[in-house]
Amino acid sequence: MASSSFSKLTFWPRWFWRQLTSMRTALFLLLLLAIAAVPGSIYPQRSADPNGVRIFFDNNPGVAEVMDDFQLFDVYTSVWFSSIYILLFVSLVGCVVPRTKVHFEALRAKPVQTPQNLKRMPIHHEITDQPGYLEAALKVLKSKRYKVELQGNSVSAEKGYSRETGNLVFHFSLIGVLIAVGVGGGLSFSGQRVLVVGDSFVNNLASYDSFSPGPFFDETQLEPFSVKLDDFQVVYDLQNPNNLGQPIDFIASVTSDGKQSEVRVNYPLEAPGASIYLTGNGFAPVITVFDGEGNIAFSGPSVFLPQDANMTSLGVIKVPDAMPEQVGIIAFFYPTAEQLESGAYTSIYPDPIDPLLSMNVYSGDLGLDEGIPKNVFALDTENLEVVASRQGPNDPIQLRIGETVELPNDLGKVRFDGLLRFASLDVAYNPGGVWVLFFAMLSLFSMGLSLLTPRRRIWVRRNSDGTIELAALARSDDPRLEEVLNDIRTQIESKVGSK
Repeated sequence: MASSSFSKLTFWPRWFWRQLTSMRTALFLLLLLAIAAVPGSIYPQRSADPNGVRIFFDNNPGVAEVMDDFQLFDVYTSVWFSSIYILLFVSLVGCVVPRTKVHFEALRAKPVQTPQNLKRMPIHHEITDQPGYLEAALKVLKSKRYKVELQGNSVSAEKGYSRETGNLVFHFSLIGVLIAVGVGGGLSFSGQRVLVVGDSFVNNLASYDSFSPGPFFDETQLEPFSVKLDDFQVVYDLQNPNNLGQPIDFIASVTSDGKQSEVRVNYPLEAPGASIYLTGNGFAPVITVFDGEGNIAFSGPSVFLPQDANMTSLGVIKVPDAMPEQVGIIAFFYPTAEQLESGAYTSIYPDPIDPLLSMNVYSGDLGLDEGIPKNVFALDTENLEVVASRQGPNDPIQLRIGETVELPNDLGKVRFDGLLRFASLDVAYNPGGVWVLFFAMLSLFSMGLSLLTPRRRIWVRRNSDGTIELAALARSDDPRLEEVLNDIRTQIESKVGSK
């Protein structure tokens, strides 16, 4: 009675475990994981693009709130993605481990006994008996690396266990990939830093513009090193008329710990404990702003974000210390400026052949004293007075290198001092990357081994009526099975005839 009650209590857990550890469920979870990763490729993720998430919220406030409730901006750390990941891992382990045990037992086991009726086999030969035929068959099959056993008046041989071995190694490789991705992602970090030519940074948290650590990241993982951007060059295509002016190479010349190196797209710089990738570039006009009292309120390079292929760039300058009023500037930089019929400007070439800086100027409270973080590449003009713009009382201010222009309303003046380039660098570390590659290559090799290795069984039996039967059976589709058996038969008869 007690045994019956226990059986009823364990029925559903055992049933669930059997379903979870089936190969069908593992394949379904693998497909589900691939589908679950799709939103992470479509929508910006907080870990990689926090500014993109903020912009998405600004443009779609209602939808974004609902999406955030479903963790669509944190897909890879979400509860539902992690659940699928863990279930897949458990399913693979529960599926593979019992099969591995069975496989090892099969490797140690003797070949299957010779069936009573070999005529039912897909490939069957019957010939007249010859002296020493079974002994010759035994030697030939052993030479072809079959596992062979003499069973009375018959020889049983089996080959192709590496097919199942490859299958198991493939699934263990998938488990290895999951472990490597999980552990590597937990210990990894990625940091972004924009460097203007001449600037440098050291590898500590305070030096990064943004930093995305893994769940198990420890600040002590950051190994000390420094990087200085010495120069940045862009190589343009000047030979192909159909591709004229298109960039073909980006070269960031850097000094890292006293050693000069180059960072290019897809050619990262290997630093202690991290890899440095080149992810973007642009212009940083050097601008000086004087306030209404003649004091320098702002001076230095300002990073402008490229807006098109010809490097038309947008930048924002905030001058909270200007007197008598705070000044905000939205500026457009045109590397090779050309004026349109409408009066607006555009850039016709990405290299600075005829650089022009066009500024829209605003005055008033910039809102920087509220203690709320502000986007450095955006200016909230809602509470600001328009001073100079195409829609304002004065035309936009236009400057070329070396020029100085007075600001309206006695707000001061602005000077375009020069032009520098900047490079966007991504400093990344993922200890699981090498292991992911290793297990991925191992999975490809094992898959090939599993697909290309045939599983065959060969039997040779001497009958009492003076005949010899040869039969072959494949565990899967094997178009060469008959050819293989004919070859074995020929070699046996050759060996018997030579005696």
